[in-house]
Amino acid sequence: MALECGIVGLPNVGKSTIFSALTAAPAAAENFPFCTIDPNIGIVDLPDERLDFLASIHNPKKKTPAAVKFVDIAGLIKGASQGEGLGNKFLANIRECSVIAHVVRCFDNPDIMHVRDNANEAAPIDPESDILTINWELCQADLDTIAKREEKNIKTVRALGKEAEKQLAPFNSAVAKIKPLLQDGKCARTADLTDDEKNAIYDMFLLSMKPTLYVANVDENTIADGTNKYVDIVKKYADEEKSEVVVICGKFEADLAEITDPADKKDFMESVGLKESGLAVLARKAYHLMGLRTFFTGGPDECRAWTIHAGDKAPRAAGVIHTDFEKGFIRAEAYTIDDLRQYKDEASIKAAGKYRQEGKDYEVQDGDVLFFKFNV
Repeated sequence: MALECGIVGLPNVGKSTIFSALTAAPAAAENFPFCTIDPNIGIVDLPDERLDFLASIHNPKKKTPAAVKFVDIAGLIKGASQGEGLGNKFLANIRECSVIAHVVRCFDNPDIMHVRDNANEAAPIDPESDILTINWELCQADLDTIAKREEKNIKTVRALGKEAEKQLAPFNSAVAKIKPLLQDGKCARTADLTDDEKNAIYDMFLLSMKPTLYVANVDENTIADGTNKYVDIVKKYADEEKSEVVVICGKFEADLAEITDPADKKDFMESVGLKESGLAVLARKAYHLMGLRTFFTGGPDECRAWTIHAGDKAPRAAGVIHTDFEKGFIRAEAYTIDDLRQYKDEASIKAAGKYRQEGKDYEVQDGDVLFFKFNV
C-alpha cells in the first residue's frame, strides 16, 4: 500500500480546489459531480520551520524538504459501495491510500449545489449526514471484503482442520468486534482491537480502518474565527472517534497558492489572522498520521529533511540516504534541532556535551540532526 493521503468526500465539497491549492496543479474543479474520474496525484513539499532554521545556520547551496503524496479522489455518493457513480473505481483508489483526508462542506453557497444521496438533487448542508453517508459506503465495502475472506477461511478450515481454526482465532475475534460496528455504519478503526487482532486483519486493507483526518472546508468569513456551526458538528463527530479536524478555507488557500512572493504571502495570511497556511497544517498532520517522521542532515552544500517511519533505527535511517550507508553502518553522530537553537553551532553543542554517538540500536527521533559513519 502506497504512503499517500487520499482526499475524499461528497461531490462539490471542495476536494479538488483544496488539492489544486496543495499541489499548485490544475486539478479539475468544475461545479458538477464526477468531474474527477481518474485520481489526480500530487507531491507536496512539507513546510518545516526546523529545516528553515537549519538552513539559516549553514547557508547551503540547496535546501530539500520532506514531501507528502496526495491523491484527489472523485466524489462519492450513496450507493458507491454497490458501484453507483463509478463507486467501485473510487473505492479502489481509496484502498490504495494509507491515510484519508475526508473533506466536509462547512459553508453556505446557493450557487454551488450540494448533493448527498442523489447526484442530481440538491441537499441541505448537514456535515454529520455527509460524514455518515461516506462512512456508510466505506463500511458496506468492508463488510463485502470480510464476507469474501470468511468464505475463503471456511474452505481453509475444511481442508486443514483444527490447526487452521487455531491460526484463524485472532481473525475471528477481530471480525466479531468489527462486524456489528460496520453494520451500524461505524468505522472499523473505532473497534478496540488487540495487536494480534490488528495483524490478523491487516492484509484486508479495510477502508474504514484507515486513519482519517476530517477537513472542514469553510468560507472566507469563517477564517478569522476558525469555526462555525458546521465546524462544531464536524469536531463533535471527530472527537467521538478520536480523529483530528483541520479547518481550511479552500478558496482562500487557492488564492494564496497563486502568490509567489513570500512577503506577500505572509501579508495575505496576516490580513485574515493566519500565522500559517491551513494546507501546511493539513500536510503536516497527514505526514504524521501516516507514521512518518523527519531527521535532518546539514552542511554548506545541502540542508535536507529525510523521511523515515516512526520507530526506525539508525541503520535504516542511514539507508534512506544510500543503501551503502546502511550496509556499512558504524555509528550515527547526533544532536537535535532544539540543541542547535540553544547552542547556535555544532562546536558549542559538543562543548555542552550534547553531541551524541549512537549505535545500531538507536531509535531515530523526529527532529534529530544526523551524520553517519560507515565503511563498505
